Amino acid sequence: MANKKPDAPVPLRERGAKPSLPRFLSVRQVADYLQINEKKVYALASEGRIPGTKITGKWLFPRELIDQWLTESSHGGVLTDRLVVAGSDDPLLNRVISRLAEETQSHALVSYTPTGTRLGLSLLAAGRCDVAAIHWGPVEESHLRHPALISQFAEHQQWVMVRAFLREQGLIVSTKVPEKDHNVKALTAQRFRWALRQEGAGSMRFLDEALAKHKLKASDVNTVTTARSEREAAAAIAMGEADVAPGCHAAATEAGLSFVSSGWEAFDLVLYRAIFFRTLFQKMLDRFKDIDTQSVGVALDGYEFEDLGKLVWAAQS
Repeated sequence: MANKKPDAPVPLRERGAKPSLPRFLSVRQVADYLQINEKKVYALASEGRIPGTKITGKWLFPRELIDQWLTESSHGGVLTDRLVVAGSDDPLLNRVISRLAEETQSHALVSYTPTGTRLGLSLLAAGRCDVAAIHWGPVEESHLRHPALISQFAEHQQWVMVRAFLREQGLIVSTKVPEKDHNVKALTAQRFRWALRQEGAGSMRFLDEALAKHKLKASDVNTVTTARSEREAAAAIAMGEADVAPGCHAAATEAGLSFVSSGWEAFDLVLYRAIFFRTLFQKMLDRFKDIDTQSVGVALDGYEFEDLGKLVWAAQS
């Protein structure tokens, strides 16, 4: 008997199985995936309501973020019991998050990891955190600098920015340093040991500009260590490992150290639009507004809360 010719393979679509989707979806693929028409996909993308990016005039949608967006959108969001904050370090923010976590107990995950401004935004863009705390230069220029920094991330079209507070930025200084040396030019002398911050930290950006006014740069100072947060920098000084570090007034007060002011900055919170309405985020803002928190802010020194909770930036549709 002649060998029977094997049957041709049946296409996946005819077998009822769905072909695997690429990592980045087109408008048509998203429409099929969500079972809506393409016109609706364009509308959602233009309004910044669905995660996507426009490259050379063509919309592309990361499949992983589409799945996350669906999950977040279901019944008010199944992750409404989570608030993960990353980005810039701040003593008062750390206290507020700790108290909110204590209040919610095991009913919600509330956490804070101080990574520095740039890494915080990168984590937000990757969907690894819900809120990124940022500061990037003097308060007078924050209305330009913060949006310019945010716009470097494709996902910024889906973000908003909320003012937390203003705070005083400068140099955290050992109490052993004589008061006559409490100025930028004197502290750059080689006898003083510096704890600098990592690249992408807002405090490092502020320091670079303060040094530039004296025709100096970070490479001119006697650097002995790199601190990954303001509180770590203050700890290095308190432990006698360094004499000077960039940081905010509150971090110096908290560690019982001296402080040399370089000016004021805006401390803002960047987040996806949907997160703004999340109960935990609103509770966090409420904790900042209560009298106990603001009393702590006064004790730490170097805070102003006039625009607390104000929406200071949103992407244009």
